[in-house]
Amino acid sequence: MRISELSARSGVSVATIKYYLRERVLPEGERTSPTQATYGEPHLRRLGVIRALVAAGVGIAGVRNVIGVLENPPEAPGALLGAASSAVNPADDDAHLDLEPARALVARFGGEPDECAPGQVAAVARALNALDRAGFAVPEPVLAAYVEHLAAIGEAELEATPADSAEEAVRYVVLGTVLVEPLILALRRVAEQMAASRRFGGG
Repeated sequence: MRISELSARSGVSVATIKYYLRERVLPEGERTSPTQATYGEPHLRRLGVIRALVAAGVGIAGVRNVIGVLENPPEAPGALLGAASSAVNPADDDAHLDLEPARALVARFGGEPDECAPGQVAAVARALNALDRAGFAVPEPVLAAYVEHLAAIGEAELEATPADSAEEAVRYVVLGTVLVEPLILALRRVAEQMAASRRFGGG
């Protein structure tokens, strides 16, 4: 397909497609003349990933990082998914954080904290630090429930992650992070309200 058809099918303007080509996050098409090229389904899939990343607020440098992993995929699929997750949730300056409580909590999921993508353990540490500053402690039974049920959610989401296309896997993780996390939080509040109604009665 010509670039105009690629634009029509992807919903991305020709000017933006040319920008992605210049930035080398979208591969060149097959040249048919010095000024013309044709594009295929892989370009459509790649544009889907780029659009998902951009919609998540990821800058061109983060997009390039994820595309770099796509083009040189690691042996472990988890590393690919970790790169997508890290692009959506870039690490802050975490030099001052005490990571040990976070590492201990992450280990309760049954693996090694070092298996996580860079920044993920630090994100847990920042959340724990915010709780400490507020003088709020999550009760141990509640924390245990978080670990148990979030582990089950993680397993279910991994089972649902597309396995036949690295691009689709990354798109799933990016959109799942940006769009599904608010749903999880909303459903948590629904569950709390229903639990309160069962326990105390009333609406």
